[in-house]
Amino acid sequence: MNIVLYQPQIPPNTGNIARTCACTGSSLHLIRPLGFSTDQKTVKRAGLDYWDKLDIHYYDSLEELFEKYSDSNFYFSTKYAKKHHTDINYQADDFLVFGRETTGLPDHILKDYSDNCIRIPMQENTRSLNLANSVCIVLYEALRQVDFLDLL
Repeated sequence: MNIVLYQPQIPPNTGNIARTCACTGSSLHLIRPLGFSTDQKTVKRAGLDYWDKLDIHYYDSLEELFEKYSDSNFYFSTKYAKKHHTDINYQADDFLVFGRETTGLPDHILKDYSDNCIRIPMQENTRSLNLANSVCIVLYEALRQVDFLDLL
């Protein structure tokens, strides 16, 4: 699996997501600009000693990522989607894309890829789940569908 963070802003979220990626064998793709340096202590502390086990990639735009993996499936997490994250039949090499903590994904992405937008069910009067928690929820559903690949 591939996790994509679009312009993440909060170091501990990215560190926790990096740890989840390392533990699940998922690749982490970060779209610049980042709201922090990946050398910062807070990011590394949140990822603990898993940074050497992490497959991490950096891009200057989502379009750069799309061009590199033009034959891949991308799913975009947003509270505005009609489909639940459990409505998708995931494949082992899919890309799960998550937006900025404060503003989510750009409107043009949600419009251009509306058929591939997914959401996690939650109460109507709540704003959002924590980014790291959202990644875990969607990633583990996708992994469950592919029989957890080589995970024990």
